[in-house]
Amino acid sequence: MKPKIYITRKLPEEIVNYLQEHCDVKMWEKEDVPVPRNILEREIKDVDGLYCLLTENIDKSLLDQAKHLKIVSNMAVGYNNIDIKYASERGIKVTNTPEVLTETTADLTFALLMTTARRLVEVSEVVRNGEWKTWSPMAYTGQDIYGATLGIVGMGRIGEALAKRAKGFDMNILYYNRSRKIETENKLGVKYVDFESLLSESDFICIMTPYTHETRNLFGSREFSLMKPTAILINTARGGIVNEEALYQALIAKEIWAAGLDVFENEPVDTNHPLLKLSNVVSLPHVGSASIKTRIEMGILAATNLVEGVSGRVPPNQVN
Repeated sequence: MKPKIYITRKLPEEIVNYLQEHCDVKMWEKEDVPVPRNILEREIKDVDGLYCLLTENIDKSLLDQAKHLKIVSNMAVGYNNIDIKYASERGIKVTNTPEVLTETTADLTFALLMTTARRLVEVSEVVRNGEWKTWSPMAYTGQDIYGATLGIVGMGRIGEALAKRAKGFDMNILYYNRSRKIETENKLGVKYVDFESLLSESDFICIMTPYTHETRNLFGSREFSLMKPTAILINTARGGIVNEEALYQALIAKEIWAAGLDVFENEPVDTNHPLLKLSNVVSLPHVGSASIKTRIEMGILAATNLVEGVSGRVPPNQVN
């Protein structure tokens, strides 16, 4: 008898076909609507494996419903949506999908940096709304990227990939990390500095660190006060790393110049969120890994993790 699994969102056919070769598959058939909590609670009771997204809160209450669960396969790099400690206590494996989205997320991060610096969304709307009347010396001016100082908070795989892109713009690259990475410094010519120095010296600050208890609200009022008034904050990591009220206040007080956000603390973000009212904020719907190739690779990796886990083997990307 094949192990039973539940998939919390409609997946591409090729991924489902692979899973059906090895498992008895049941899937939430909607692509753009998360599975309701009551349905997830019902379906998790008898399955051996759960294939989920960041949109699902896999907490103690849900895990207590599971009688036979061996593995939770998260189709994401992050896994702060899962109670890792309790899953471990229950002997439930948890996996993620690292590495495959490194380059795609670095692409998006640098694109967001450029878009925010040159006010591309804002000025595109000027043209579309018929507000472009004449050329003026200082109209619609933004910030230079070439030769500027980039501060990277969290020098993991994506941080390194971002640094490679920044080198092509002859940027001066600073980084802050829990530990120094001498090999990366030698390879990429980046400089390690303490957190406060990074904040005060950088023209662009890109958040690349994981969301943890220690990094929650890492950026607050004090941190924004240390940044240049011309500085731009880019966050493609996790929303909770930035205190959004403090960011809003820093932007309207002109403590910093602009922000580019692919992530928010609560997603999808409320359309009445104050940050969405500001012209110097570029907002995206958590699309850091959203290329066709990368999302398929993430899906296949999550499926591979799941099959290995329900088969009693150690999955390649187990995090607990």
